[in-house]
Amino acid sequence: MSPLPIDTDRASYPAGPASRLPRHNLRTSPQPLFLALMLAASPATANAAQQTCLDNAGNQQEINQCSGMENQAADRELNNVYQAVLLQHGGDKAFIDHLKQAQRAWLKWRDAELLAIYPEREPGYYGSGFNACWNRQAASLTRERTRQLQKWLDGVEEGDVCAGSYPIKPTPPELPEGRTSP
Repeated sequence: MSPLPIDTDRASYPAGPASRLPRHNLRTSPQPLFLALMLAASPATANAAQQTCLDNAGNQQEINQCSGMENQAADRELNNVYQAVLLQHGGDKAFIDHLKQAQRAWLKWRDAELLAIYPEREPGYYGSGFNACWNRQAASLTRERTRQLQKWLDGVEEGDVCAGSYPIKPTPPELPEGRTSP
């Protein structure tokens, strides 16, 4: 069974009339190429790159582009963690089936949540910052989901009686008395 693809473009912008708002385009972005590469690198680097992007943005369109790249970076990180969970737990068919079902449901919930936050469909209703706000909210929801999925990679503390399918974190070896770890 192939992994569940996560449609990163579908939820980046709302459906309906408001979707006709301008989209960012990395090929024509005035932001340097290194920013896109930094956003793809790691969450910490992405946060720094996002702040640099916003600090250098000279107008609303550039702010919208920065938030679009933030949302794309959050989606990439979610996809990376999701794929790693599928790989690490690939031998557990029941878990994988339920995880895929949960991920599909989460994607629908995220889209509905964004539409509940921004229910008006009239173009321009939320102003010129709408795309930036939409993308930042989508990125925030996506990062929260990534943290949830990460627990299947990191594990939980031993003794957690509600761990369910989460793996137990390995216990570090005990050092002889008087010794400390490097």
